[in-house]
Amino acid sequence: MKKSGTLLSVLLLFVTLSYAQQVIKVQPCNDTLIQRQVDSLKVLYSKQGYNVLREASITMESEYEMPVVVELKERALYQVVFIGDITSKLYEVRMYDWNEKMVVYQKKMWGDVDGNIISYGYQPKFTEFHMIKPVQVNKKKKKGLCGYVMLLQKVRQ
Repeated sequence: MKKSGTLLSVLLLFVTLSYAQQVIKVQPCNDTLIQRQVDSLKVLYSKQGYNVLREASITMESEYEMPVVVELKERALYQVVFIGDITSKLYEVRMYDWNEKMVVYQKKMWGDVDGNIISYGYQPKFTEFHMIKPVQVNKKKKKGLCGYVMLLQKVRQ
């Protein structure tokens, strides 16, 4: 009886711990407006000599960063693009190098001309992993926001 009580206690502890750790799972989303913007930007950057290295549509929560880790090569030219839900009021992207130093910070507001799109060029000094952290703030929709991240690399002049 004592063994079964101990076993039950340990089992309940593991169940409780498994629920306590909330894991953020990356789930794709589908927004036709964002997809049209993505398609237009791909054409634009392709004409400027860029190729898409990585891209993903992601379901986001308001005010929560969605970290993306990428390896960037020394002296290569990159373009990082984040497109947020058109109904969000604020869009930010922070990028950190391997030493956790913030190397890029971009912010856009809803009323800006290209408000839901953040795009910036970057050329790393060293080959190392970087973390890109996009976030958007939406007062009406807290969950189920669509976001899109693209990493492009310049391959020709």
